[in-house]
Amino acid sequence: MNCLCGSDKTYNECCGPIIDNEIKASTPEELMRSRYSAYVRGYGEYLVLSTTKENQHVEDAEIIEEFSNSVEWLKLDVIDAFKNIVEFKAYYKEGKEIKVLHERSNFIFEDGVWLYADGELYNSKIERNESCPCGSGKKFKKCCA
Repeated sequence: MNCLCGSDKTYNECCGPIIDNEIKASTPEELMRSRYSAYVRGYGEYLVLSTTKENQHVEDAEIIEEFSNSVEWLKLDVIDAFKNIVEFKAYYKEGKEIKVLHERSNFIFEDGVWLYADGELYNSKIERNESCPCGSGKKFKKCCA
């Protein structure tokens, strides 16, 4: 089975060892993918710890876990990864509605590890003719729209 982040590797070959702190993410994209997988699993503590120190708020872990566990994560699309910036779309189902989180994330290399610094959110929606994020293979307009 492919990793939660959508790579061709298994979770134990991809995001699992990064989340379990067995290895460090070697690129911002690897860190972003592991953070997506952590959202899918509801690992709020990892998400807090993989953020720059000035943006770490321990109390956020519980809020992140509540949100992560209240939605069904569908898929991740990496749009672009260049130097320390990764743009992605993360699709999730909240109730009966499919939503998209579209972000351009900034990462920094600090003390020998990549960390999430911040990101710019875009007001994106799923286009009618896109493939449905649910994985049916149908167009969105003929599926979950």
